[in-house]
Amino acid sequence: MTIALANLSVGYDRHPAVHHVSGMFATGSLTAIVGPNGGGKSTLLKALIGILKPMSGTINYNGIMSSDIAYLPQQSEVDRSFPLSVADVVMLGHWSKIGAFRGVNATQRAEVMSALAETGMTAFADRPIEALSVGQWQRVLFARLIVQNARVILLDEPFAAIDSRTAHDLTHILQHWQQESRTVIAVMHDLASVRFHFPQTMLLARELVAWGGTAETLRDDNLARAQKLAEGWVENADACERDERSVA
Repeated sequence: MTIALANLSVGYDRHPAVHHVSGMFATGSLTAIVGPNGGGKSTLLKALIGILKPMSGTINYNGIMSSDIAYLPQQSEVDRSFPLSVADVVMLGHWSKIGAFRGVNATQRAEVMSALAETGMTAFADRPIEALSVGQWQRVLFARLIVQNARVILLDEPFAAIDSRTAHDLTHILQHWQQESRTVIAVMHDLASVRFHFPQTMLLARELVAWGGTAETLRDDNLARAQKLAEGWVENADACERDERSVA
């Protein structure tokens, strides 16, 4: 099932960070969201997961429920101060099924160990998360996503500040999810990686510059237009001047 955006504007304190975006994430697509810093990429992901409500326009999930969507925020937004082991964190992928009071069964434990094996973290299962490197921690968070088994996976800068081997291994997991017809949407900064690994790309500079096949979207003229838009941003601008009425 697709996720369709219709004239979507999203922002903070009535100041839109994403302006009137329309388009569609197809089922089973692997899409990168790229654009200048401050261009609304993370804001759009937060709208898709429901953390932010649209200021105008709509998001049509076409039957996809909130429980069908998994979200991985930027590493800086994840608190590692809790005294949890690696296996404990991955087990949280089962949270929607077990809640706070139900026990964990043998099948669920086996799924946790399988996810750790897939991400190369089996030997770290009992290690406290605060002892992990940035790359190891990202592998653990991917293992949690594997256990969550969602139909739609949203990732905010999943490869930022991690080593190239980890980025390579985790990219293969993204591609495996696509092969399973999951819809994967990732905010990315490395355009070389996007060109090589992502068939679809959205170029966002608060407004939509281009969205479609990656080679076409990342043409030089589109990138230049995105940069020009960024240079003209006014951070204390008033509410959006265009029509803010919701679209049915």
